[in-house]
Amino acid sequence: MKVLALDHGSGRTGVAVSDPTGTLARPLPAIERVASPDGRRRLAAVVEREDPEIIVVGDPVLLSGAAGSQAAEARRFARGLRRAVNRPVELVDERLSTAEADRRRRESGSRADRDSLAACVLLESYLARANE
Repeated sequence: MKVLALDHGSGRTGVAVSDPTGTLARPLPAIERVASPDGRRRLAAVVEREDPEIIVVGDPVLLSGAAGSQAAEARRFARGLRRAVNRPVELVDERLSTAEADRRRRESGSRADRDSLAACVLLESYLARANE
């Protein structure tokens, strides 16, 4: 099952995609200002090109599990995305995904985009649960 993951942010949205078997995740270029008309076009082009079976959006809940203002914005984004694409869209807990992405960048020397690496972490977590 091919999955597209989005780490939504007001300025940049990280993007990652799995292989068709749902085993490996790879980062794609982040999308600037995804809420703008140009950002929506770029996201639509990624969805069309990658043709995922499902899209997961990071739900940035607080460490306590409570939903803050960023979670509310991510949930609004996911609702709008559900209306715009003909695919299931799921919210996935993304706690600590950016911290893990930063750790991976430091340890590997990766030049991949931080937001898209966070989307990779989110996607890997989702795939691990889906393949249990």
